[in-house]
Amino acid sequence: MRDVCVIGLGLIGGSLLRAAAASGRTVWGTTVSEVDADAASRGGYDVTTDAEAALHRAAAADAIVVIAVPLPAVENLLRLVAQHASHCILTDVVSVKGPMLDAVRRRAPYTRYVGGHPMAGTSHSGWLAGDTMLFRDAAWVVGVEEETDLTAWAEVTRLVLDVGAHAVPLPADSHDETVARISHLPHLFAAILASVGAQGGPLAMSLAAGSFRDGTRVAGSSPDLVRAMTEGNRDALLPIVDDALGRLGAARGSLASTGGLAATINAGHEGALALEAARDAALSGVRIDLTAADAREGLVALGERGGRITGLDGAVALGEVS
Repeated sequence: MRDVCVIGLGLIGGSLLRAAAASGRTVWGTTVSEVDADAASRGGYDVTTDAEAALHRAAAADAIVVIAVPLPAVENLLRLVAQHASHCILTDVVSVKGPMLDAVRRRAPYTRYVGGHPMAGTSHSGWLAGDTMLFRDAAWVVGVEEETDLTAWAEVTRLVLDVGAHAVPLPADSHDETVARISHLPHLFAAILASVGAQGGPLAMSLAAGSFRDGTRVAGSSPDLVRAMTEGNRDALLPIVDDALGRLGAARGSLASTGGLAATINAGHEGALALEAARDAALSGVRIDLTAADAREGLVALGERGGRITGLDGAVALGEVS
């Protein structure tokens, strides 16, 4: 198994370091936080605050380099990658793929880059929030672009599978539009809902129960991280926000004119049922030969149908789709 170097040891990077080590891989990491580096080292993990040294080691071992820092920190980090590990397989866990892909093309064009985004997390952050089991059965987007080296893609996918996740092959634009709907808009709604509730003062907070807690859970996330993902995905997020505002406006108009909210509430109920149906759907097996001329098209088609890669057998990707 190829060695792994994780740069950034917050919730996701720290969980990946733990999970990759548990899978039997040789893993080391680096973080700018001396507190996190000390905590990780005391936990038995190979961690340093010297990013250049970690990248030199990655280059010598031809390791997979994983960028696990917020989007605003990516540009400077990619300069270090280009200087010290320019030909390694490079992946990331950044929640926006278009800007990340553009940055890699500009700053580290000789790396064998495969974008990544695990759809897992909590509202907590930092090394101490990490969990070896965080990715168990989670969807993990593994990028497929026209220039993607499928040998490198298979290496990243193997790492994803080793830490317990399922790989979803997608191009950056499909990823960003989708996460705007199911991740970034919910973060905005949670922030608004939490602030509206808090305006009700002590009484509102004392009466707040399950629906408020469920709707505001992610508002407890680090504001800097939420800003990085939502602002970084502004091009995809803006039309989704417009759609949501239109639906809220229609609900407001119906409530003011007829007092009826059936259309809004029924549509939401159907959406929730669709989520449950997708989770319970019967799955069919799929095999994609990564050496075939149309392998990239096959991978993207699988991902955009909601399918997942669950295994690798040599140069064949084994997947499931409903």
